[in-house]
Amino acid sequence: MTIFIKNKHTLQIDEFKFRCCIGRKGSTRNKKEGDNKTPKGKFKIENLYYRKDRMNKPETSLKCVEIKNNMGWCDDVNFPTKYNKLIKISKKIRHEKLKRKDNKYDLFIPIKYNYKKPVPGLGSCIFIHLTSNYKPTAGCIALKKKEFLILVKIIKKNSKIQIY
Repeated sequence: MTIFIKNKHTLQIDEFKFRCCIGRKGSTRNKKEGDNKTPKGKFKIENLYYRKDRMNKPETSLKCVEIKNNMGWCDDVNFPTKYNKLIKISKKIRHEKLKRKDNKYDLFIPIKYNYKKPVPGLGSCIFIHLTSNYKPTAGCIALKKKEFLILVKIIKKNSKIQIY
């Protein structure tokens, strides 16, 4: 099963089409850290992370991981062994905080871009996450909560995402 990002406003899976938003500067085959672009290509997806303090565990076949206070995702090019990985928050390492005041990361799925053997500087923290207003992202793909919950019901652990 494949999730398709056909253009900067449309996510499609089977017969379902959802409005979405992507990186401020569109999509690219040459992703770089901080370029505000969404990487083009076909990628596997990771687990579903969720805020237990804000919602019940979603109905999905994906492995669900509860987001804790000390969880971050490393975007620090100076730490190649931790780059683009889930980390325990440290003041020494730049990271994306996963337990946020806003609702963007109440639900998110990391996209396995630059993932297996991450190359620092080629981009990190590429997620499918929530939006309230469809404003362009820093490179992620964002959906409204209602559509996100439908998406996670449909997809499987082996689902892939194709970004054009």
